[in-house]
Amino acid sequence: MKIYISADMEGISAVVGLGHVSPENREYERFRKLMTREINAVVEAAVQCGAKEVVVNDSHNTMDNILIEELHPKAVLISGSPKPMSMMEGIDESFDAVFFIGYHARAGSAPAIMDHTYTGRVFSVEVNGKKMSEAGLNARIAGCFNVPVVLVSGDQLTIECAKQELNEFVGVVVKEALGRYAAKIYPFEVVKEKLRAGVEEALSKLDRFKPTIEKEPVEIKLTFYNSAFAEAASLLPNVERLDARMLRFTAQNYLEAYRLLRVCLSLSSLVK
Repeated sequence: MKIYISADMEGISAVVGLGHVSPENREYERFRKLMTREINAVVEAAVQCGAKEVVVNDSHNTMDNILIEELHPKAVLISGSPKPMSMMEGIDESFDAVFFIGYHARAGSAPAIMDHTYTGRVFSVEVNGKKMSEAGLNARIAGCFNVPVVLVSGDQLTIECAKQELNEFVGVVVKEALGRYAAKIYPFEVVKEKLRAGVEEALSKLDRFKPTIEKEPVEIKLTFYNSAFAEAASLLPNVERLDARMLRFTAQNYLEAYRLLRVCLSLSSLVK
């Protein structure tokens, strides 16, 4: 059994503030250790359930947060950015299942720890008329390779968003968000047991889960917080600007749509 883990940071159990996830802050080094510890708990549970290979893709910010010297010896790490498939780099049809660990709710969710969708510049992303979180966007990439997402961890609204966007999966609430920067935090031993039980449940009924596959063609509507971000991204061919902040484009398949979405986000980052 081969497991793919996409690991974000905002949804790690102890994380509640921007300083915890920002490399320039003195607290960051502490929290990247906690992130690595939480990933290790998931890897260990997967190995105990029979996983022979586990690939972990670091998916937060510059994507070099997880400490390789402290990572579980059974895991292979994909680190650094930019990566062609970003948060889903390395996924292919050889995997049996995908875990989303440390994920967060989509932009506009509350109460949710640091809700956003790929970047703080984004107000919303819609795929064929349905609003998506990173879990929804990334699950559809896995679906292109016929691999199901079977486990998602984060705060309570992370799980609720994912339930609206994905096929059936096991959700593990590792903290209870009270606001954007406040949460009820559980002792790590409690979190570890929650994750172990979630992994065990997910892998024990693997044949029940179905990949999340988006119908084609794919229409994306991307709304930014600032009109200048939309203005920059609207320079791309085949990208239509619907109003000051909203763009629309279509693609023949989901991977093509996802790549164009990433280019739009990259162009928007050039605006100061």
